Amino acid sequence: MARDEHNKAAEHHENAAKSHRAAAEHHGKGDHTKGKEQSTNAQQHSQAARQHSEQAHTKSQQQK
Repeated sequence: MARDEHNKAAEHHENAAKSHRAAAEHHGKGDHTKGKEQSTNAQQHSQAARQHSEQAHTKSQQQK
């Protein structure tokens, strides 16, 4: 169902934003190891969000 994919995409977008903020905080404190970990997390969530967004779009188009 397209709705489920939209919800999954939104969840990953939110998690990516949280990871980006955490990365910025760690980098700001000079903890670059943790900052890099959080940046990697953010990237993974962003990629997952994109995949779910594309799947939602495809499913939405099929329901027309």
